[in-house]
Amino acid sequence: MRGSISPVEEAGMRIGFVGAGRMGRPMVERLVRAGHEVRALGRSPAARAALEALGARPVARAAGAVEDADAVMVCVFSDEQVQDVCLGGGLLSAMAAGSVVVLHTTGSPDTAVAVAGRAAPHGVRVVDCPVSGGPHDIAAGRLTLFAGGAADDVAKVEPALRAYGDPVVHVGGLGAGQRVKLVNNALFAAQIGLLAEAVRLAGRLGVEEAALLGALPHASSASRALSGVAGRGSVAAFAQAVGGFLTKDVDVVRAVAAEHGGGLGALDGALDALDDVLRNREP
Repeated sequence: MRGSISPVEEAGMRIGFVGAGRMGRPMVERLVRAGHEVRALGRSPAARAALEALGARPVARAAGAVEDADAVMVCVFSDEQVQDVCLGGGLLSAMAAGSVVVLHTTGSPDTAVAVAGRAAPHGVRVVDCPVSGGPHDIAAGRLTLFAGGAADDVAKVEPALRAYGDPVVHVGGLGAGQRVKLVNNALFAAQIGLLAEAVRLAGRLGVEEAALLGALPHASSASRALSGVAGRGSVAAFAQAVGGFLTKDVDVVRAVAAEHGGGLGALDGALDALDDVLRNREP
């Protein structure tokens, strides 16, 4: 059953966890409930107490979370934080040979490659595995995971990933997970920008935003972005709720596209419309 946990089938892995925040903490809870042994980094006494209440073993240093782990999940907020955790400290050197580090943070594919290069001398493998969904999806075990890396490496960590992920989609080699997620987030953000333009059009035609959002989810223009906007009651409210995550990812995908000699094409105009909403500007 989608989202269910089979402790017998999925038990036995030793998991290190770095980044037990808004997204990471429910992941830790699902891992524990699935029968995995989880050591999680908590930087404050309150954070460690909360992790202990979930059944995890809290530690005060990253190295303490990763020693003897079969897999280490990194679920921090930004690409820069991934670099700090994985390249700026001793996390990789503290990991056991044959273990796998899983990068859940959305960021540059180049960061995943850099982490893999630093990990290789220690016999540590890397899977880039950004996520699509929110804490409610994690709690239900239906988070979408885009995995990039060698098939054997993905297979090794899949029992842990399935504690909170369904589907787990292997999309290619190292960095492919990030590329797919960046395209996904650019498209999702552009859809919100298009909805902003649709609301403006409706206004010019004498249709109020509330009436429009009450009608469109039942029509052929329905989408997950539209459902989110309708649930919040306005494009502006939804954009503000998700803007902190989306804008950093849009910045990354624009930079990656530029590195490959191009832009985002028709997506750019829609993303500019979203930026207008976030900045409370009229086009």
